[in-house]
Amino acid sequence: MTLERYVAICMPLRHSELCSTRSTMHCILIIHSLSSVPCIVVLSTFFASASFSLYEQYRLCSVEMFMLYRWQDHVRSAVHQFYFLIMVIIIVFAYVKIMKVAKAASGEDKKSSWKGLRTVILHGFQLLLCLIQLWCPFIETAAFQIDFMLFINVRYSNYILFNLTPRCLSPLIYGLRDETFFHALKNFVLYKSNI
Repeated sequence: MTLERYVAICMPLRHSELCSTRSTMHCILIIHSLSSVPCIVVLSTFFASASFSLYEQYRLCSVEMFMLYRWQDHVRSAVHQFYFLIMVIIIVFAYVKIMKVAKAASGEDKKSSWKGLRTVILHGFQLLLCLIQLWCPFIETAAFQIDFMLFINVRYSNYILFNLTPRCLSPLIYGLRDETFFHALKNFVLYKSNI
């Protein structure tokens, strides 16, 4: 999402070339391949070293169940922190460049500049929520060690806040900016409140 916006704003003449269906599919394949490496490592070490009695136990199904050795947890933590660092660097680099181009394009027009800044802040906030999702397993592990119901509540809250909210935020805000949708929503809310 960030790189596509970067290309669209900072390299508009090459946007159709760089953001073609083929290159998008290649990027998605690379992202899925990189993100599946930790899961493959955890599962393969679990299946290679778990005893048969472990398969017969009734346990909560979570990633922590597959961590038989302490080094697995350290590797998982290091990979998540590495992903977080790489994504923060990419996002900061792209949005600093986007802000420079947007400010130069708007010139002295403060209203246009402020509108562009608000959009960039919205997208930055969305991406911040997505990045925090990488910390959720650590928060959930700490909650699981304290209390099971706390773990369930934290996991549910993390799902709502860091999984659903970033995906719903943009359509909601852009929908509220649309006058037709905004007036229909306003009439619906006023109609429901009068009933």
